[in-house]
Amino acid sequence: MSTEKLSRRDFFIMVRTGLLTLSGLLGLGGLLRFFSYQSQPPAQTEFVLGAPEDYAVGSRTLLPQVPALLVHSATGFTVLSLVCPHLGCTVEPQPNGFTCPCHGSRFDQRGQVTHGPASQALTILHLETAADGKLHLFMK
Repeated sequence: MSTEKLSRRDFFIMVRTGLLTLSGLLGLGGLLRFFSYQSQPPAQTEFVLGAPEDYAVGSRTLLPQVPALLVHSATGFTVLSLVCPHLGCTVEPQPNGFTCPCHGSRFDQRGQVTHGPASQALTILHLETAADGKLHLFMK
């Protein structure tokens, strides 16, 4: 057993080295967490809307999870995105079309621009009937 005493200077050097090592490891851990952070989970790109029979001809069904509007006409189904092409706000359905609450753009029932600042129509989303007989909506 060694009876050598630790000098005061050696003790402070050992404490300093330990604290610097600990702070470096904590900083490295924080840096790793910073670079591995995901701000948002990936957006859902496919939505199962159910059987076509669930939607009566002439119906207009709001799909808030997308956001979109499912229109069932005599000629088939159409899905209009409710995201304004101007700056990405969600447009609000009105009796005669859609209005953007952010900048006042207006669209008719088919999603065509009737009043700017938007210069493009609402996007028509891809809808298909899958092998299981249900409607599947696909986002870009």
